[in-house]
Formats: sequence, C-alpha cells, structure tokens
Amino acid sequence: MIKILLIILTVVISLSALTPEEQMAKFEAMKKSQDSAFKNYKESMDEAFKDYKKELKKYWDTPELSTKKEWVSYSKDKKSRSKVNFANDTLTVEVIAKSPQEAKKKLQQRVAYAVSKDTKEVVATDELQHEVAKISQQSKRVNAQIDAKPILSTVIFKKKPTQRDVKNFSQYIVQKSKIVKKPSKKAHESIYKVTIKLPKNSKIKRSEVYKRDVFKNAQRFKLPPELVFAIMQTESDFNPFAKSHIPAFGLMQIVPRSAGRDTYKFLFKKKGMPSATYLYNGKNNIEMGSSYLYILYYRYLRKIKNPQSRLYCTIAAYNTGAGNIAWAFTHKTNMNKAAPKINAMSSDAVYRKLLSSLKYDEPKHYLKRVTKRMKVFKKAYKL
Repeated sequence: MIKILLIILTVVISLSALTPEEQMAKFEAMKKSQDSAFKNYKESMDEAFKDYKKELKKYWDTPELSTKKEWVSYSKDKKSRSKVNFANDTLTVEVIAKSPQEAKKKLQQRVAYAVSKDTKEVVATDELQHEVAKISQQSKRVNAQIDAKPILSTVIFKKKPTQRDVKNFSQYIVQKSKIVKKPSKKAHESIYKVTIKLPKNSKIKRSEVYKRDVFKNAQRFKLPPELVFAIMQTESDFNPFAKSHIPAFGLMQIVPRSAGRDTYKFLFKKKGMPSATYLYNGKNNIEMGSSYLYILYYRYLRKIKNPQSRLYCTIAAYNTGAGNIAWAFTHKTNMNKAAPKINAMSSDAVYRKLLSSLKYDEPKHYLKRVTKRMKVFKKAYKL
C-alpha cells in the first residue's frame, strides 16, 4: 500500500513540476498516441471485414454484412446465411444447394441457428465475429469479454428451448414457408431462400432481455428507463451486433472516438476507448450509452433549466452532439450563449425549434422517433 502511495505521489509531483505549456504538450502527445492506436485498431478491423467480404464473394453474388438494424451471419462453409432485419421484424435464410432436398435440410439448420444462438455462442461460431473479438483482445483495450444474451429465442419461444424444440420449430417453419429458388452466378448450384415474419411485439420482447441492465443504469444515472429503451430501439432496434459505417457499435451505437472516449474517462477515471467486442457486450453498451446520456443531460446541457427542454436537447444531442444543439438556437456551438435563449422558451417551443432549426435532418427525425417511442415503453413497462 505504501509503495502504491509513493508511486502516486511521485507522479503527482512530476506533473505539478511541469509548466502549463508542458502539461498541454504532454496532453496533446497522449491524445495523439491514443488516436494513433485507435487508427491502427480500426484499420485492422476494416481489413478483417474486407477480407471476409472477399471470401464471401466466392459464393454469393451479393455478399452482405451486419448493419445497424440487421444481423447477418454465415455458416462455416459460407454457403448458408441468416439475416435478421430487426426494423422489419423478419428473418431471411438463404442457402446454396444442388437440390431442393439438400436446400431444405440446410434451411432448417440455418433457421435453427438463428433462433437459438445467444451472443456468446455467435462470437464462438461466427467466423467474422470471432475475428473481431480476437482483434479486440490483441489490441489490449478494456475488457473484451462478450456476454451470453438471447437474440431471437425469447421472441420465438415462451421458455428456454430444448434442442428438440428448436429442431421442431425449424422443420415446421421451413415446411410451411414459401421457398424461393434462383440460379447462382458463382457456381453450378442454386440459391434457396425463405423469409419468416417474426411474432408481434418482437421489439418489446427483445427489450426485455436488457430490462435489468436498463433499469439498473437508469437509476444509477438518474434517467427515465423509457429514454434508454427508446434510444436503444432508435439506434439499433435491439440488434446486439449493430455496426454503422462511422463506426459505431452495439445496442446504443457508441462511437469509440467520441462518446466512447467521454464515457470511458467518466466511468474509469482515465483516458481510453472501448473496443468493438466490449461494445457488443450488452451490459457494457447500456452502461456506456446511459452514462453518455448522463454526461449530456447533467453536464454539457446543465444550464438548460426546464427539465423537459433539457430532455429534448439531450435526445437530439445523443445523435448530433451538444454543439449542434446550441447552433440551432444561436448559429454558434457555444452552449453558454444558447442556454439563456432556450431558458426563455417553453419546452414545446424548444421542441419545435429543434425540429425546425437543427442543422441536419437526421437529428430532427431522431428526436421525433425517440420521444414517440418513450411513450410506448412507458406504457409497456407501466412506468
């Protein structure tokens, strides 16, 4: 203990001995080193996705990978794929096969995979996700362990399914579904496809998987739980493997170099950025997303006095940044100058002003979607 205190004291003394200019130079050097490390990490990730897509092109006319609202996964031989569109609540399965009999068997196997695997099992069995996890671990970034959360099983089954339950369901669903066949340009085989509509209330059922973490973090960061749920739906539709081009990762679409950096420092009291695999862990992602909402509401936008006005600004800022909120009211990114104007307005007027004056259309639509969805989750969870 004494040794640790001596080390801390030595660091404090060494820092205090620096001039303000030297301290700024040291900070800039650390930031540059951090940015360089993230750039290398991102390049490794991009290369992995590029190589995997190149492999897929050997078999598929149009290779597809996961996006914000879609989880796409391939079999080991890459001749079967499942695509869950979380926005439209559909599961599409495609297989490359030589005959209808072979196709039917492979379709059943892929349906079974999609409806039964949890997030941990996907990382272990999906080649691309396994590679993403490996790159995250090699980069020595903060804890890159994945959690085991159900993806579709709670939507399809009333209780945890047995292997027999999964087999019976996949056989039944393929048997009753229309199988569409088309020739493949890549081989002397055909592509067979089935599209399955997921049950009603799928989004609420998927949200229930994360209920404990949402309520825990909402209480911790003094947020309405329905806000966290609504942000999650709007960002990813509860797709645990969501990835955007920015890149942003996971349920609440955390961007490592912006929100990720801010929340990392807030949570761990040191500079750093989370990895993709860290953000694919639902518990981690919800903690980071909730803490970023806290930072926005209680720090960056703290000078907005009306709680409802500040909530509207926080929602829009989650999408576009606090600086752009200030710009909507003053055409400058300084919140200190924007706050008095916002405080002179009613919350309804603030909402209308955001919808009319935000610099980009995306945060305008975002604000409307989130506020509407908050009401849905408030009713669903009787808040």
